[in-house]
Amino acid sequence: MDRSSFLLATGGALGSLVALPFANGSRPLVAYPQKRPLMLMTPRPPQLETPFSIFDDGAFTPNDAFFVRWHLAGIPESVDASAHRIAVTGAVERELSLSLGDLAAMPTVEVAAVNECSGNSRGFFQPRVPGGQWGNGAMGNARWTGVRLRDILARARLKASAVQVQFRGLDEPALPQTPAFKKSLDVDVARGDDVIVAYLMNGEPMPMLNGYPVRLVVPGWYATYWVKMLSAITVLNHIDDNFWMKTAYRIPDTPNASVVPGSTGFATVPINKLDVRSFVTNVADGGTLNAGPATLRGIAFDGGSGIRHIEASTDGGTTWRRAALEQDYGKYSFRRWNLQWDARPGAYVVAVRATSNDGATQTSAPVWNPGGYMRNVIETYKVTVS
Repeated sequence: MDRSSFLLATGGALGSLVALPFANGSRPLVAYPQKRPLMLMTPRPPQLETPFSIFDDGAFTPNDAFFVRWHLAGIPESVDASAHRIAVTGAVERELSLSLGDLAAMPTVEVAAVNECSGNSRGFFQPRVPGGQWGNGAMGNARWTGVRLRDILARARLKASAVQVQFRGLDEPALPQTPAFKKSLDVDVARGDDVIVAYLMNGEPMPMLNGYPVRLVVPGWYATYWVKMLSAITVLNHIDDNFWMKTAYRIPDTPNASVVPGSTGFATVPINKLDVRSFVTNVADGGTLNAGPATLRGIAFDGGSGIRHIEASTDGGTTWRRAALEQDYGKYSFRRWNLQWDARPGAYVVAVRATSNDGATQTSAPVWNPGGYMRNVIETYKVTVS
């Protein structure tokens, strides 16, 4: 992997418009370098959503179709991977400066894992909340290859005072008063089996917009922790109180992270593990099917216990049938499912719900919180059979 670059300011030519089903949901399709046309929400910092039909193509999301979410506008337009270093400092016995060659010489691991934005599906929240108004496409599933973070931390030898591990990338604020983007994990989470520093995505160097040349991968946790263009690992002897941990990306400390709209004074905690979710991918809301033998197909995932079963309904949730689970790529991956249906002419409401191995399932009513986080309601789709 050598130098990679792109011009953030221009992207590709504007294409057709996609209309997401909520207020102000019109999105142009734009092709940035290393990306096929994706739905543009903001150009700088770039926020690009994956058109939902792509999720029907397979369990893994192609690199050029993977969603993009940056927080800060100061993103390098060129990165020389041969010169890139990750500094490991703080409460360690031995400070490190690791090159990609150093990482390549360490034991290699691969994990299939869903990367989902905390605000995925925020556009569907009612009442509406501030923030990027994503549809359901701020997520993707990939095979991530790299080295275990705990192997790096073991090489640095954590001091007994270590409490959290903080991560920072190469992106910088455009204004001096904007706080640098930093995220932290408790030491026991950082030293888990599956947290990795990844340098390959689906077997290839990852696109610049997804964090080239190296990013943190925290399987089962929301994407805010998956720091891109990782350049600094700092071991802290205290709980991180920087803006992105103490103030931003916090959820109500309540069941399902849900509160009554307008309420205040509730305790919060940093957002963490993914909720269980499932979707139909081969027919959209308002879509049509031909009468006769038909297949409903989709995906499901959770925060790392794996999917126990999927149920689908064609009468809006009055009755449910167990769907067939397809190949299992691991407990953090998308799990595809299908259900055979003898479709008679008429109007139907298709619904799907997943249950994970830890017993969690989807909510029948949408959660609400002021951040617009962690939507995992049972999805429904109006379908006409003719």
